[in-house]
Amino acid sequence: MPKQVRAVWVWLIFVAAAVGPGARAQQPFTLEQVMSAPFPSELVAAPAGGKVAWVFNDRGARNIWVAEPSRSGDKARAITYYTEDDGQDVGELVWTPDASSIVYVRGGDLEFPERPYPNPRSFSQAVEQDIWVVSIAGGEPRKLGEGRDPAVSPKADRVAYIFKDQVWLAKTDGGEKPSQLIHSRGQEGNLRWSPDGTKLAFVSRRGDHSFVVVYDFESKGLTYLSPSVDQAFSPVWSPDGKQIAFIRIPASKEWVIFGPKREGPPWSIHVADAMTGAGREIWKAEEGRGSVFHGMNSDDQILWAAGGHLVFAWERTGWLHLYSIPVEGGRAELLTPGDFEIEDAALSPDRSEVYFNSNQDDIDRRHIWKVSPAGGSVKRLTSGSGIEWAPRLLSDGKAMVLLRSDARRPARPAVLMAGELRDLAADAIPADFPSAALVEPHQVIFSAADGLPIHGQLFLPKGVRGGARRPAVVFFHGGSRRQMLLGWHYMDYYHNAYAMNQYLASRGTIVLSVNYRSGIGYGLDFREALNYGATGASEFNDVLGAGLYLRGRADVDARRIGLWGGSYGGYLTALGLARASDLFAAGVDMHGVHDWNLEFPNWVASYDPRKEPDRARLAFESSPLAAVSTWRSPVLLIQGDDDRNVPFSEMVQLVEALRKQGVEFQQLVFPDEIHDFLLHSSWVRAYQAGSDFFDKHLEGSGGRP
Repeated sequence: MPKQVRAVWVWLIFVAAAVGPGARAQQPFTLEQVMSAPFPSELVAAPAGGKVAWVFNDRGARNIWVAEPSRSGDKARAITYYTEDDGQDVGELVWTPDASSIVYVRGGDLEFPERPYPNPRSFSQAVEQDIWVVSIAGGEPRKLGEGRDPAVSPKADRVAYIFKDQVWLAKTDGGEKPSQLIHSRGQEGNLRWSPDGTKLAFVSRRGDHSFVVVYDFESKGLTYLSPSVDQAFSPVWSPDGKQIAFIRIPASKEWVIFGPKREGPPWSIHVADAMTGAGREIWKAEEGRGSVFHGMNSDDQILWAAGGHLVFAWERTGWLHLYSIPVEGGRAELLTPGDFEIEDAALSPDRSEVYFNSNQDDIDRRHIWKVSPAGGSVKRLTSGSGIEWAPRLLSDGKAMVLLRSDARRPARPAVLMAGELRDLAADAIPADFPSAALVEPHQVIFSAADGLPIHGQLFLPKGVRGGARRPAVVFFHGGSRRQMLLGWHYMDYYHNAYAMNQYLASRGTIVLSVNYRSGIGYGLDFREALNYGATGASEFNDVLGAGLYLRGRADVDARRIGLWGGSYGGYLTALGLARASDLFAAGVDMHGVHDWNLEFPNWVASYDPRKEPDRARLAFESSPLAAVSTWRSPVLLIQGDDDRNVPFSEMVQLVEALRKQGVEFQQLVFPDEIHDFLLHSSWVRAYQAGSDFFDKHLEGSGGRP
């Protein structure tokens, strides 16, 4: 062979080795790069001074940022300086009334606060969940006490909070040792100060029932508001501090977990006198659609608006909408008509308008709207190809802050002022973040195996020659009460998942993200799909439909279709591999459910399959383990062993079954990590392992095109 030709061949071999499986498409960025943007959450407007605060999770280092939006500049800056990816969460931000300081929680599990504090870095010393206060002017944060769920008094002198399910009190200046305020049999939470700071309302959970209770600081007495055998929750004070509105759900021994519940005993709204406790039912849901309570993604499920209107969410039409009723009672008026769903709602500072996000006219995105509590037309505030959520009006009412993203640019805080929407803290996103290299997913609607229309987002790789058949991967979100969007997601878990889908696409894989039945965004009947989950696994029709849709595409190699997902998405990944290994060549199952009977006790502690054999049999038949005898395709299993959502024993049981079957599997276990990984490094390791696994098992004998 001539020297020049040999040199060319050596160069080609070197290039092939360098790009490896990515030869089917150029890889323009690394996994670390596409996961490098800080994720914003906990957006909260100050009660004074036109300020706003949020939490940035910057590759595991979580810090509080503040900004003072104005036409002359926004003054966005960090006021805490945690530097490590240590797994200690930060959240539950509360401003002091004068907007000079922020009270917050650091540490613990904010989803399951009653569980032992997670320690994913396996520190030898114990970790805590503590309440801190930090001045926005600068200085070190000051610890107030161990606990969670802080509520600052209107006088700014005290902070009520929860520690070991009881109500505690601390001085905001830290001048006195915190003390337990109330000794109660219940598990307390949902703290709400009266407007004048003389009383504190809270919810006392007692197992099969709960109460709304008011503590009076002058008399040191408790008043139970119209106590009953039912579940009472979500108290909200009237502006004059004389009354409290709350929601009541009828007591029932029947429970449905991971199965449809379209109708039930109707829920109701009550208003009670804060002094005497005497209350009355002012509204009750009708029988049929909307009789089962389904709330907003908001801290308060009732908004006490101006003019004596109570605003709340209801599904009477089969879609989650805002309604308004007079505080005296009466017919509920629909504020947001149409075939769409509202998600998050908040009042303007003067309580005269309701700001909310929904998927109106753009079902696979979110935009911001406003409406009067008294009714009238709905006004659109944002639109286009972006995604906007968490609307919050500044204290002076002159601007609105929100969070936003789009297909290429990740989630970030923004301000809408004088008709202009601009980013806050734009410099926080790394300079090498690969926005320009990302693809815009396309909306697709395909048929499930039983004919139900299913929405998805299709990621088509760049720079791949025409006519080539490529590997493809189907992604399933968790929840299942979730909806993936045509851009970066508003939840950190799925913000990460979107990054992974973009990374797979950058390596030449076609990715189909599936919004399967039992998810949100498409109405009550879709969410409460018949026979879903533990009552028949009807979502398997969507899994099959996704695979058949990809197999029918001219650009997909039908031999190389994989599955991946986490939590509920891990369940569907395992179900697809167990029941249809002939269609799906490999899968990555992150902390998935493999036997519903192991999952039920997480949510219903009294569950005993021996006492409910029919439920237990159907639940098992709806589980991947029931079909493990037909499982042939290789799988990568990933889970933290301190998972509080899906027992780690589910992975243990599946591994044992796969070993008996002789099925190829790999495992990646994170000691002391929880379900929604607290360490950024855990996400990166998990996704890199998943990408490597697909590189190996979707390669095919002929190599990648």
